[in-house]
Amino acid sequence: MFDIETELKKLPNRPGVYIMKDKQDNVIYVGKAISLRKRVRQYFRKNNKTKRIENMVKTIDHFEYIVVDNESEALILECNLIKKYRPKFNVLLKDDKTYPYIKIDLKEDYPTVTFTRRIINDGSKYFGPYANPGAAKEMIDFIKEKYKIRQCRVLKERTRPCLNYHIKKCLAPCMGYVTKEEYRKQIDEVIDLLEGKTDKILKELEEQMQELSQKLEFEKAAELRDRKQAIERVSTKQKVSNLAENSIDVIGMYQSEIEVCIEIFFVRGSKMIGREHYFFKDLKGMSDKEILSGFIKQYYMSNPSIPAKIMLREELEDKQVIEEWLSNELGKKVELKNPKKGEKLRFVEMAENNAKVTLENKEKDKSGVLLELKKVLNLENIPRKIETYDISNMSGEHMVAAMCVMQDGVIKKNLSRRFKIKTVYSQDDPRCMEEVITRRLKHSIDNPNGGFGSLPDVIFADGGITQIRATKRAVEKYKLPIAVFGMVKNDKHQTRALMNENREELDISENLKNLITKFQDTVHDTAITYHRKVREKEITKSELDEINGIGNVKKQSLLKHFGSVSKIKEASIEELKKVKGISEKNAREIFETFRK
Repeated sequence: MFDIETELKKLPNRPGVYIMKDKQDNVIYVGKAISLRKRVRQYFRKNNKTKRIENMVKTIDHFEYIVVDNESEALILECNLIKKYRPKFNVLLKDDKTYPYIKIDLKEDYPTVTFTRRIINDGSKYFGPYANPGAAKEMIDFIKEKYKIRQCRVLKERTRPCLNYHIKKCLAPCMGYVTKEEYRKQIDEVIDLLEGKTDKILKELEEQMQELSQKLEFEKAAELRDRKQAIERVSTKQKVSNLAENSIDVIGMYQSEIEVCIEIFFVRGSKMIGREHYFFKDLKGMSDKEILSGFIKQYYMSNPSIPAKIMLREELEDKQVIEEWLSNELGKKVELKNPKKGEKLRFVEMAENNAKVTLENKEKDKSGVLLELKKVLNLENIPRKIETYDISNMSGEHMVAAMCVMQDGVIKKNLSRRFKIKTVYSQDDPRCMEEVITRRLKHSIDNPNGGFGSLPDVIFADGGITQIRATKRAVEKYKLPIAVFGMVKNDKHQTRALMNENREELDISENLKNLITKFQDTVHDTAITYHRKVREKEITKSELDEINGIGNVKKQSLLKHFGSVSKIKEASIEELKKVKGISEKNAREIFETFRK
């Protein structure tokens, strides 16, 4: 048996990674430490811990650790283990999208410009990431429009040039009409464009235009003029700052009571080539530094485009080891900067403001509902997960139940679950409710990572005080801190109010009434549909299966054609014969069976 106090005494005073686990041996947290002994012991000592850490420590059943040589190795191992186990108490980057890049294969004699999401060490030059795939494709289209580079996927000799040559969009290297050196000059200019060196390009184009004009080659000069103007427009459109650095990621964060949004601006060559945002839930109690540190480690572990500088508001506690790790990954120095004034601070503030706007827009509708519920129900925390249940039966037969879930103010139909009543044999809805909720809670307690997911914060009983009491009995069996309220309906079967266990009706806004009415309707429809299916199945099993010559295939054909067993009973022999696969003998057998 694992004794935590005994194991704490065995911890080495060395760098490493610690892995916290629950009773089911699930990994719930992964962390790194310069000294495993000091860091891990802190969790189990009486000190000022956040609510989040307190909840985690209550869940810890045992822990493991891995000793490494230094903090850099610990950081890399920590990142890999978080990515592997996705522990519930770590900051989890759920969005593993692959960003688009622009690729130029310099090993080719006549390179072209292509769109890719895969970076490999093949000697090519990659430009990006472009957070918006459309932006990358738009740039490629611009390059192919203004530069006469080949557009065919495979370069092979031809007997005549393609249409692109005739419309002056390609120099036809396939025909040998351009030397490798002349073609490479265009590619070099494209590379300068993608690296943001537009001042250099514009100066060279101006000089070439003057030279061509002096030679009276006005048509060629006009082509360069058009290209110059197009580059100026692209440069103006992209430029957002006078930052001189060539490669920067700017990170801004905003934290509401419900969740966190992190926004990244990608700046390459003083131009913002794109941005992306990420949302995180269940981080209440974590500091901004902890969240940003966890995010940066996960994000750059899976993102091959590491910039020379990362700008953010907070100075991270593990800044030095992150810089060392990223520098080793990139092969040159990477810095985490925390600007205090000027243009750089303005850019960080811009990222933070965008994170705030993005999160507020996302939460606009549902946050009001959640905050109202917290206030009306007098809860300590926002009710992130709410469940409701409904019982359906007919005179105590074919008894079933349904569960529906509201997550963060949104009804999640994919999280609905259905139950057959197992221990109640008469029409007793409260006892049925108690049975179902007991089974549901036990499932999450025994298997936290199972199909039911986490336990709810609140349960809404579909009914008054009797249903509230039945639900409370189920919750109290496991001594869980789950609040229970009833949903009281009016004469039109709409939610009138919420009721507490003291029979006090709690007034709620019209907006919340509409949402809870929809919640009630959803669980009611789910229960009725399931009851109908079970009843139909039982009826079908008991009646159609007893008819000679009617197997599963013919039974399904009959039900599909008529819609129900009752309509099959009413059908004539001629009507039955119209069903695919039903012979006259079958039809007569069915007809006579139902008329005995």
